[in-house]
Amino acid sequence: MTHIPFGTASAGAWSVEITPESAAWDYCGLRVLDLDGDTVEFGTGQDEMLVVPLSGACQVEVDGERLTLAGRPSVFAGVTDFAYLPVAATARITGRGRMALPSARAARRLPVRYGPASEVPVEIRGAGRASRQVNDFCAPEAFDCDRLVAVEVLTPGGNWSSYPPHKHDTAGEGEAVLEEIYYFEGGPGYQRVYGTHEVLAEVGGGDVVLVPRGYHGPSMAAPGYDLYYLNVLAGPGDKRSMAFRDDPRHAWIRSSWAGQPIDPRLPFGPA
Repeated sequence: MTHIPFGTASAGAWSVEITPESAAWDYCGLRVLDLDGDTVEFGTGQDEMLVVPLSGACQVEVDGERLTLAGRPSVFAGVTDFAYLPVAATARITGRGRMALPSARAARRLPVRYGPASEVPVEIRGAGRASRQVNDFCAPEAFDCDRLVAVEVLTPGGNWSSYPPHKHDTAGEGEAVLEEIYYFEGGPGYQRVYGTHEVLAEVGGGDVVLVPRGYHGPSMAAPGYDLYYLNVLAGPGDKRSMAFRDDPRHAWIRSSWAGQPIDPRLPFGPA
């Protein structure tokens, strides 16, 4: 199932649990944890992971280290700090709020690390009604991982993102092979996937859309409702990349942004 409504992929302590096995692919995963002062202990196994507060704050204990994540009130309040968890580790998370744990099957064991919010690159993409904000906290150039790539996208109500539609399923110049997870907060909004299989789903807080292949986009925020999504990507390439290819029917859209103003509602949170 490509569209996974909130509550349909829960398991044990996890309100969302997507593994390569459950998604029927090879690399990408995502867990979401809702905490109310309690502690959850788990093993990372074959996966490298991040702990990303969506709302609230937490403490992370792993490999004899204790990291305190200040977090944020909500995904629309600004960027957050985060933690990196290596493969073959036992971790404990204690806190209050909702925590996302994007993951990827990894071949190398990298050290535990803290990612400060002050070092998260923030960019504004598009223009006009295609204006959106991208928090590149775990983009290839921003934070070192073995295979995992993760970014946050925030789309003001009435705007489109993941636009023009694009794909990353064929190795070649300018395109990487990547599995991708969209995890949503806010909304309602709508997500489109097409080309090899068809999805047009209404999405909101806690929903997931899997993109094993094909064109995806736009992600549409309904007027009056801001939309957030966490993108988790991983693939077989030796080098981490987010290279993609636009749908050639819609690639011209990028040139239309010249001269259009950026949506003044951006950025969300402190600049």
